[in-house]
Amino acid sequence: MYLNAIGAYLPEAIVDNQYFEELNELSDEWIVSRTGIRQRRKAGPGENTQTMGIAAVQEALDRLPYPLDEIDLIVGATYTPHDTIVTLGHAIQHAIQVHDIPVVTISAACSSLVNAVEIVQGYFALGKASKALVVASEHNTAYNIETDPKSGHLWGDGACALFISREPQAEGDIRIVDVLTGGAATRGKATESVTLKMQERGIIMPNGRDVFIHACQYMPKATLDLLERNRLTVADVQYVIPHQANLRITNNVAETLQLPAEKAVSNVEYLGNTGCAGCGIGLWEKKGDLQKGQKVVLTVFGGGYSYGAMLLQV
Repeated sequence: MYLNAIGAYLPEAIVDNQYFEELNELSDEWIVSRTGIRQRRKAGPGENTQTMGIAAVQEALDRLPYPLDEIDLIVGATYTPHDTIVTLGHAIQHAIQVHDIPVVTISAACSSLVNAVEIVQGYFALGKASKALVVASEHNTAYNIETDPKSGHLWGDGACALFISREPQAEGDIRIVDVLTGGAATRGKATESVTLKMQERGIIMPNGRDVFIHACQYMPKATLDLLERNRLTVADVQYVIPHQANLRITNNVAETLQLPAEKAVSNVEYLGNTGCAGCGIGLWEKKGDLQKGQKVVLTVFGGGYSYGAMLLQV
């Protein structure tokens, strides 16, 4: 598979830590020391999961090496839906006006982007599609409980779009070498650590320590498993982009992998936790620095203790 174009969208509104200091009496120093977060983006009036996803697609169009009507599969990825019937995927299809193709939307918490790419891999392998559009979009602030002192300050909004083809389309394509996903819902407090029960309340994280422990275990594990089955080592990788949940987790993953700090990509400091869109946004931000032949790993971990990794070669 080949990544033909990457798009992203970030809302204009910026919420800094002072807001939560006034709301929850959490100091900037306290938030930064525990999460690394200094700012986060917040969707504005009229913006939602679907509008941000559409904007991410539009941002990439001038770099797409083929017409939109050649797309024959759309996969949306989100755990913060605007509409659970007219899903993110359907909203994207309506926006780009490509008719009568498979459209699905999936949720595997913060690993959803990698799970969506694996779905594309399956469609391609079965010969059911040849050009796909994956859109990951999270409107966390629509569900966040800002007054929750445990997790109210973590969340940001944003979206990314990946155009993927079965065969190479242009000189600048990035090869998707391999994709690995898994579920660890049998471990720790997986089914209660992070929840979003829409009819009860918003996003809560009563067991953040358990999330931290397992994220620090499973993202390095997924990375190493993926590299081993491709006969590579961490030394062969230029960048690792972990799920953008917490800077301490990113640093821990880098330390476990014995990866130099400058090779661990992070945007959580100024975007907050943008859910399953975070890694894709990180790749979009880093793409201009990538050079021919370099390898990149995206590694993810989410609520329910979903996890995964994806290996790219420029």
